[in-house]
Amino acid sequence: MIQYIRGELALVEEDRVIVDVGGVGYGIFMPVQSISQLPGVGNEVRIYTYLNVKEDAMQLFGFLTRDDLKVFKLLIGVNGIGPKGGQAVLSVLSPDDLRFAVLANDVKAICAAPGIGKKTAEKVILELKDKLSLDDVFEHSSEDQFDACAVAENSDVQSEAIQALVALGYNSTDALKAVKKVEMTEAMDVEALLKQALKQML
Repeated sequence: MIQYIRGELALVEEDRVIVDVGGVGYGIFMPVQSISQLPGVGNEVRIYTYLNVKEDAMQLFGFLTRDDLKVFKLLIGVNGIGPKGGQAVLSVLSPDDLRFAVLANDVKAICAAPGIGKKTAEKVILELKDKLSLDDVFEHSSEDQFDACAVAENSDVQSEAIQALVALGYNSTDALKAVKKVEMTEAMDVEALLKQALKQML
């Protein structure tokens, strides 16, 4: 399997890019959000890929990070969602936004993706709920700051703060996003985090 492709960005289309690797142009389907973050044509790029093999075609789907690719693979593991469907979801929701939606049972957010109806969105939530956790949501912003034990402690504090916000009547998705925006410190407890998160909600 092709793990990633590194080369010169030769062409950008609506949902696909061409990457020139040693004179060979690779066509790679990508979520719109990912395409919007690419550098200009002519720059070197590294795109993590998933090779989809069909009876009549071989298609490459690409992502900017390994995490994006991981979430894509989880998505296409849901019955009824193929690679194009996974690409559509990640075109309107970032991987973390998808995590927020799944953990908060936000069917409407997932339905915003073209071709994804209510039943399919409910299936995504049902099948991915046990495969995603708050640790997944927070580890990217926390792991560079502290060691593994500190990250785990932070996740516990963040979980309690989210539960407190929900108890106060806030939407689960909004609560998750507000807590994630707060820059954690080792000394921060639930009360301090809650105060900072409430400021984000205003």
